[in-house]
Amino acid sequence: MIDADSIEILFENEDLLAANKPEGISSITENDTTLNSLHSLLEKKIDKKLFIVHRLDKEVSGVILFAKNSRTHKFLNDQFAERKVKKYYTALVIGVIKENEGIIRKPIREFGSGRMGIDDRKGKPSETKFRVVQRFKDYTLLELNPSTGRRHQLRVHLYSIGYPIVGDVRYGDKTVQEKYSRIMLHAKSLEFQLSNGNNEYVEAPFPSTFSETLSDISDS
Repeated sequence: MIDADSIEILFENEDLLAANKPEGISSITENDTTLNSLHSLLEKKIDKKLFIVHRLDKEVSGVILFAKNSRTHKFLNDQFAERKVKKYYTALVIGVIKENEGIIRKPIREFGSGRMGIDDRKGKPSETKFRVVQRFKDYTLLELNPSTGRRHQLRVHLYSIGYPIVGDVRYGDKTVQEKYSRIMLHAKSLEFQLSNGNNEYVEAPFPSTFSETLSDISDS
């Protein structure tokens, strides 16, 4: 059970905070089933209203930003909209990628029931840069840098080139993916500008569930 006290705050000042989101909890409250969202737990933790800047999928862990006032909310939103925020993710995919690095440019749109996919005619332009961190016998560990922020972008892009993210039951062979304890996608770091003009770099350590799966694969 995730409670307010267990949420790790990575960075905080008078204008914003960055937290390390655990997997398995929604970023924001959307309906009665997500009353214990990260957003609501953090508001309880600091006893202050927080403004939503961006979100991570429920299954994904890692660094996420919230603003403490409307001025900072707009300031951060503008940085995301203008693609000034540097976002890096770590992902473990099924299969061994031969290229050391590359760029996936494939347009994405929603196909219903929350599922996203590639559509060359109707999709929105989407771009993901990847770099191989380590290769294993049947897997590849990647660093991902999305230039755009489409829903499920990283998951869809990697699935579309034949390397689904480990544990992703939505994009991949469900019978294979269900044997993993979690989706192996982690929002590693964000770099953004503070209101004083300085840049801030925030990095989220891997949760134990992520590290343990990596260790198991390294030993196999």
